Amino acid sequence: MGDIPTLYTCASSRGLRATWAAEEAGVDIDLKILPFPPRFLAPEYMDINPLGTVPLLIDGAARMTESCAIAHYLATKNGMTELAIAPGEPDYAEYCDYTYHADATITFPQTVYMRFAIFEKDKGWAEAGQAYAKWFYKRLVKVEERLKTREFLCADRFTVADICVGYALILAKNVGLDEGVPDSLKAYRERLTSRDAYQRAFDREEAGRKALKA
Repeated sequence: MGDIPTLYTCASSRGLRATWAAEEAGVDIDLKILPFPPRFLAPEYMDINPLGTVPLLIDGAARMTESCAIAHYLATKNGMTELAIAPGEPDYAEYCDYTYHADATITFPQTVYMRFAIFEKDKGWAEAGQAYAKWFYKRLVKVEERLKTREFLCADRFTVADICVGYALILAKNVGLDEGVPDSLKAYRERLTSRDAYQRAFDREEAGRKALKA
């Protein structure tokens, strides 16, 4: 694929942030959809990424495994775009903060909930999983307050921060955590997922997932 970055991911995983960012920025990527979990169903992937996690972006000598960082990288790979906020620009600090907040504070309890309440519920850890679900709900307050007076999180425009936070809200719906998501954030999610670039990213990942089963 020449100089095109290669993105390894599983459909609808955190890597969707990267696929979505690439579509929004118009950056070509070689998208490699893996079966989930790849560490068991695609063991050869461990030779490429010993962590066994997705996503993984390889772009020349660069190797990245953090979804929010990859989204920012793809949005700025060919120079600053409207998807990112530069130092000195209004809301630069907020852009950084919400981009990191998305995974470190919001997605983290979701992943623990998924492990204990879904993947390993038969081990008697479902109650612990539900505790993390409550943690997740409480951690939404910062985004909820921020969006009371604006359509997007930063600089009155759609940015990577919205991609990163938006994915956490998409994941909530996908894994049965929507009960505690405020209606205002559900409306925000609807605005984000109605974007053409999101639909293209989702469809592209789904096509890759279906091809695995063909």
